[in-house]
Amino acid sequence: MNSLSEVDALAAEAHAGQVDKIGVPYIEHVRAVAAGLAPFGDELIMAGLLHDVIEDTDWTADRLRGEGLPDRVVSAVEAVTNQKGVPYEEKIRRIVASSDATLVKISDNAHNSHPNRAAQLPEEKRARLAAKYRLARDVLWAAADDRDIEAIITIVNPSLLDELQERRHTGETS
Repeated sequence: MNSLSEVDALAAEAHAGQVDKIGVPYIEHVRAVAAGLAPFGDELIMAGLLHDVIEDTDWTADRLRGEGLPDRVVSAVEAVTNQKGVPYEEKIRRIVASSDATLVKISDNAHNSHPNRAAQLPEEKRARLAAKYRLARDVLWAAADDRDIEAIITIVNPSLLDELQERRHTGETS
């Protein structure tokens, strides 16, 4: 399985019937994350399409490899997958050990932070998630090149461009 259309079909089938926090079919989220990774080539687009498949479906890393997915793709997916008992902050620190996983998570974070999505959440949940995602960006963005971050967020969530510009202005660049 090496074509984007095959991986998209796998993701669509795996996430069939699932909805995100705001009730939208989950495949829309993974496709948005994948779109943000387009500047980095097909393997990262595949990782974006599959970034939640191990976590949220019955797919395993071994099964993905068995389908012929490149190890680079599966490794990035494994790196961004939540592990039981591992706090979110620790997960983010683990992710930045891999440049591929970092880019996937930056795109995921950008889509999860999109104002159109956040606006549909209850205020308390919106505030909690906004703080969580902002703290994650501090770690993720420090581990990536500003040009790569800008390429992703321009596609996925342009509202974050001001935050990136402010980061550059205050000298927190990578």
